[in-house]
Amino acid sequence: MRIRAGFIPLVDAAVLVAAADQGFAAAEGIELELVREVSWSNVRDKLTLGHFEAAHILAPLAIAISLGLDYARVPLSTLVSLNQNGSSFLLGNETFRALEEEARGEPIGDPHVSGAALKRLVAARAARGEGQLVFAMTFPFSPHNYLLRYWMGAAGIDPDRDVRLIVMPPPYMVDALLSGHVHGFCVGAPWPSVAVEVGMGRILHFGSDIVANSPEKVLATRASFVAEHREAALALTRALIRATAWCGAPENRLALAHLLAAPERLNVGADLVLRSLEGRLRIDLQGTVREYSRYMVLESAAARPDVRQALWLYAQMVRWGQAKLDEAGRIAVERCYSPEIHDLALESMSGVDRGDGIGAFAGPVFDPHDLSTYLAEIGS
Repeated sequence: MRIRAGFIPLVDAAVLVAAADQGFAAAEGIELELVREVSWSNVRDKLTLGHFEAAHILAPLAIAISLGLDYARVPLSTLVSLNQNGSSFLLGNETFRALEEEARGEPIGDPHVSGAALKRLVAARAARGEGQLVFAMTFPFSPHNYLLRYWMGAAGIDPDRDVRLIVMPPPYMVDALLSGHVHGFCVGAPWPSVAVEVGMGRILHFGSDIVANSPEKVLATRASFVAEHREAALALTRALIRATAWCGAPENRLALAHLLAAPERLNVGADLVLRSLEGRLRIDLQGTVREYSRYMVLESAAARPDVRQALWLYAQMVRWGQAKLDEAGRIAVERCYSPEIHDLALESMSGVDRGDGIGAFAGPVFDPHDLSTYLAEIGS
């Protein structure tokens, strides 16, 4: 079956790109055509209107569409979680220096310190009659919006009053900083690194400094597509599960970086992509490198849709006045993020290490569906 899937040029499209370009989809009988888009609005519209069968999409946007927030309600199904983490806060050079001054010698890499410094900087600018600081994020229903808000809120900053948060497509953020339209932004790789490479800014925080396991992108399709083409949905999910395992293997990172760097994918230097995959980012033009192995999480253990993460995102929507808290909303969120298709696809696969969720150093694999056999094998 032919499946068209939209994606935004970000490193966290890795699993989808690998599924198409490494043959995992073809092996499942899926002709997977990837279509690069520039904005999340385009991805949303083409997915919900049926121009795409599937899409690399912001996790909270998939939930918002399913809830009908600021858009027609179209129930979506999350087939796999494509990644966790992978975003950074970047400030323009002048703004970074101003924030450092307000930090008063304390370690600005601590979000508590940087948040307090930002609060003082906001107050100082207001006292001088200067305009508000402007920060770009990718979409109102995005992890980037919620990461910025969480950081600011913890410092006592009202992100709807004390600063300006604006929406900007990821590929345009560096240009917006260059033109002086924004003072900083939160976005996924590789765009913070691109800004650093051209000397336009410095990375202040990784998104994982704010939320250790931030849900980022998912591969979603319309619930109606799953109902009408269940076998195709399962086949695509199997391809994505295999692609996730391939992407998560360290020995494949260089090959993956070159796949993503291609002109029809991200169209950036492979070295920039590789550093993001390895969690080894230059944070300033002087070449200071920050390393964190979980900067971007692409691994089989994180591919299963986790309803806990979906409900955390829903809670952020409620906190910031985007949604109301009720049972109907909770049910819609859980349906959007249900692991049913993922689990069925996994059960039908051979040659895949599923793990058992326990990881005991010895003994049989734990099967929660067959306790009697487990107890017999372990000798109880």
